Amino acid sequence: RLGRGTGRMNELLNALLLWLENGLANFSAWQLVIYTLVVTHITIASVTIFLHRSQAHRALDLGPIPSHFFRFWLWMTTGMVTREWVAIHRKHHAKCETEEDPHSPQTRGLKKVLAEGAELYRAEAKNAETIAKYSRGTPDDWIENHLYSKYSWQGVALMLIINVTLFGAIGATIWAIQMVWIPFWAAGVINGIGHYWGYRNFEAPDASTNLIPWTLIVGGEELHNNHHTYPTSAKFSVKPYEFDIGWVYIRGLEMLGWAKVRKTAPKLSLGEVKPADARTLEALIANRYEVMASYARGLKAACAAELARIQAEGGKHSERFAQFKQAKRWLHRDEERIPAAVQGDLAHARAASMVTSLSMT
Repeated sequence: RLGRGTGRMNELLNALLLWLENGLANFSAWQLVIYTLVVTHITIASVTIFLHRSQAHRALDLGPIPSHFFRFWLWMTTGMVTREWVAIHRKHHAKCETEEDPHSPQTRGLKKVLAEGAELYRAEAKNAETIAKYSRGTPDDWIENHLYSKYSWQGVALMLIINVTLFGAIGATIWAIQMVWIPFWAAGVINGIGHYWGYRNFEAPDASTNLIPWTLIVGGEELHNNHHTYPTSAKFSVKPYEFDIGWVYIRGLEMLGWAKVRKTAPKLSLGEVKPADARTLEALIANRYEVMASYARGLKAACAAELARIQAEGGKHSERFAQFKQAKRWLHRDEERIPAAVQGDLAHARAASMVTSLSMT
């Protein structure tokens, strides 16, 4: 009897070890990688489509099927509460780059936002005034109040159970990757580097930047300067070379009848020159960022032409050449964003060139 009992224990132990090694799914290493990439991408898509573009900015309306799917998925994979996320993000836009901005690297430092982005969110989520003022219009139904908001951590616990059941011990590692995905890429990289380094299509009244023209990892959120320029646009890409994967998904939902886009960025259309009227003024105001971007390109072109002329005259190493290099980089920027150290060079460049002098008048 003792021998039979020991045999059963060994069988159970071996079965447990086999389950911890492979789980129920018995996936290969590549299958585990693909699964991890897919589930984290769904989470990013849920954040950018549901939380960001639909809830925070009302750029599109979502039908009940995608809306409830995104809410359930975010509950399982992030534990974030919709009203808290929306309120904090709206406050970020309202108080951008000020001391009241919940996560600006311009006021809190890039290192802090990168390393403690999630902590900054949690700290602001405790601010009852922020939540009350900026969370209007977010879900307030039974399931939100009795499950998603009330038991936010139970969702991520359920995700852990699912992963470990399917994949064994490695499922806990996959779960950990899921848990840090949004804090790292959204709260850290986008909110941090996206307000510190990158290229700018528009001179928006903040430090927002586009990180790169396209990426799949963050769902279009990398086009952050475009978004801060046109925050209520459902589409983040504005240039032919930019790609917004989030917009692709939104168009797919539209074709299924599950979404309706409310607004996109205006498109500049130039016509014949005519006397200004009310409609012309409205169009100018609506397209002011595109108009100013075109003006900036003209300034850069004028500076480039001046640099080429100076170089052709053998003055590449002259003070004037250095001044126009600074002018090409800074002359199109808003005055408060131009470093004081280069103001003198810009003044000399404007005085030395009829083209740039006329461009600034």
